[in-house]
Amino acid sequence: MNRRGFVCLVAIGGLPAWWSRALAQRSHKVSRVGYLAPVSQSASVTLLAPLKDALRERGYSDDHTVKFEVRTTDELDRLPLLAAELVAEQVDIIVAVGPAAILAASHTTRTIPIVMAFWGGPGLIESGTIASFARPGTNVTGVFMLGEEFEVKRLELLLQAIPNARRIAVLNPGPGGRDRLALLRPVAQAANVELQLTDVPGPNNYEPIFEEMTKDRIDGVVVPSSTRFSLERLQVINAAAKHHIPAMYEWGEMARAGGMIAYGPNFVELHRRVALYIDHILKGADPASLPVEQPTRSELVINLKTAKSLGLTIPQSLLLRADEVIQ
Repeated sequence: MNRRGFVCLVAIGGLPAWWSRALAQRSHKVSRVGYLAPVSQSASVTLLAPLKDALRERGYSDDHTVKFEVRTTDELDRLPLLAAELVAEQVDIIVAVGPAAILAASHTTRTIPIVMAFWGGPGLIESGTIASFARPGTNVTGVFMLGEEFEVKRLELLLQAIPNARRIAVLNPGPGGRDRLALLRPVAQAANVELQLTDVPGPNNYEPIFEEMTKDRIDGVVVPSSTRFSLERLQVINAAAKHHIPAMYEWGEMARAGGMIAYGPNFVELHRRVALYIDHILKGADPASLPVEQPTRSELVINLKTAKSLGLTIPQSLLLRADEVIQ
């Protein structure tokens, strides 16, 4: 039915009974959203919270208008199996968190729409996941972050915060960790700073790792972009505070939770963008025609209270650049 026909029906006394019933049934349909992420089941609750909040802002409510089918795992090689489960469940959309989950979902289905949350590095087009940012041309769309640019900027900002630093540790996020180190090396060399890639075997090992850093005379720590480090942020923040080591984090929420400094996209705003994609697709939009978005705004958050507890004086020039200073 075209728009003119719809307006005419309303004007002459309302919709036919059968059409009203159809609209009522449609309005009460519970859309099923698959959620695929490389995290533990318990951690997914924290990760999902801002997305559910963003969907509520758009009028969706849990189990009434949208129901999540959650599939998470700590083992990356299980992601294709979990993606296949979501496809078998015939969900309406799959939200895939991070490159590994996005690839697993896109290799499993070419028909169910997939919303990325988020692809944070190169290879999105090269992998065939999308044809272009402006017109994906596949069942995949969503939010893409220029992860490399953020990683470099974080080190630059940390060195401005602690200009006398000579040794900086970089927590190893796992696969691709050495590539991250190579990316940061030119910045470190220009500042005459030594970089050290530091492995963290498990979530309960931050304490001894940071204790070892103090013995190695580490001046600061870069916590790279990683779903794992985001979810384990309190362990990192507490260990850094106990051993008096300043650290740079990915999300502003990490500085608000007690970390010294953070630089990156706004976490809540990114989830609002993902929620918008979900909304558009549930209302009939074709993901192949929805451009992939990149964050246009980043935020620098400095926790001055934490810096003072570490005995640091943050340069005024850096404080003036901050989007938020926590006193």
